[in-house]
Amino acid sequence: MMKKLLIIAIAAAIAGCAADDPNRRAKTGAAIGAVAGAILGHQVHDDRGRYWGAAAGALAGAGVGNYMDNQQREFEAALAEEQRRNDLEIQRMQDESLKIDVSSEVSFDFGKADLKPAFIPTLDKVADLLHRYDRTVVHVIGHTDNVGSEAYNQRLSEQRAESVVNYFTRKGIDWQRLVTEGRGMREPRASNATEAGRQLNRRVELLIKPVVEGQEQRAYEPR
Repeated sequence: MMKKLLIIAIAAAIAGCAADDPNRRAKTGAAIGAVAGAILGHQVHDDRGRYWGAAAGALAGAGVGNYMDNQQREFEAALAEEQRRNDLEIQRMQDESLKIDVSSEVSFDFGKADLKPAFIPTLDKVADLLHRYDRTVVHVIGHTDNVGSEAYNQRLSEQRAESVVNYFTRKGIDWQRLVTEGRGMREPRASNATEAGRQLNRRVELLIKPVVEGQEQRAYEPR
């Protein structure tokens, strides 16, 4: 994609130099260099730009706990019905992050990465709270059982995470706050020897990490 943009930009730069201009070659070279530098510079600094953007809304260290306390209470209230049905679990982690474990039995059909229609209302509740608590980075992590090859399950876990992130972006969540990861069958919660265990292992995790002032990059680091 980046190469394609570079080719288009170079063509435009050449077209912009008059054919009868005696300095055409020098101007064309300068234009190409400037365009290439801008495009490649954007590519190199893209992740750094995410950190700079996060810094604008970073939390002061002393306020992180209170911010995440309030967010946890609102998530638990909004998702109380889902918790009652054992569709998901909400946990507070030692680093102040919130982890929401969602069973793929309610979110995806077996072997599929398309969101189930019944899962959409839950995602809408989550998206609403992510809008309100925007000083966080959201890691969406897919997991599978061990049915099928390792490569198949790795890709399936990635696709499921991507489906959730794509839905969040359609709901207006800034893509710079969203990180996807697939862990395939590497981190089971239970034994894969039984169907009940495999069901627990097929899941999606939402890890909601606070952006802390002076430590912005840590919010993007994997768990």
